[in-house]
Amino acid sequence: MSVPSPSPSLPASVSPAAGPAPTQTELLDFVRRTAADTELIASLPLDPEGRTWVRLQGPGGSEAWLIGWPPGTGTGWHDHADSVGAFLTASGELTENSLAARLPTDGWKTLELTEGVDRVRRLPAGRGRAFGRHHVHEVLNESRERHAISVHAYYPPLPRIRRYSRTGQVLRLEQVERPEDWQ
Repeated sequence: MSVPSPSPSLPASVSPAAGPAPTQTELLDFVRRTAADTELIASLPLDPEGRTWVRLQGPGGSEAWLIGWPPGTGTGWHDHADSVGAFLTASGELTENSLAARLPTDGWKTLELTEGVDRVRRLPAGRGRAFGRHHVHEVLNESRERHAISVHAYYPPLPRIRRYSRTGQVLRLEQVERPEDWQ
């Protein structure tokens, strides 16, 4: 994976804001405004082999990222622990597979999911969503020839990411990552 350095001149929409913790709606507004900054979006170096990302200043002390997705790449199943978040596709199209079920937060390794918990969202450029704590999902660029770019914001800044494997209706906790693993 390539990790480009942040743009030296971030737009006003990417500056931090003082005040109370941002809500999911405020995070979604931030990613929407940031994705509309065509100069920032165009500045992200794209790698044909792996995702690229630049860390941004999110509102109210949130953590934000600009992420490039080569064709056929994805995150795998994961959650953002105690953080709420939002993301929006700035260019291309992403697919989000998610679980419409509240999972236990800790103390388990394997869960059998009930029927009907799967949700699929197609997110073309300009579309996104906010989500709550412990939201389990995977994000994919299913295109065979086009990169996608997205903007993400989380509050509080990500304390950890839990990664899962899934076989049919069985979800298995595989790994817990901490910020030092991806920064």
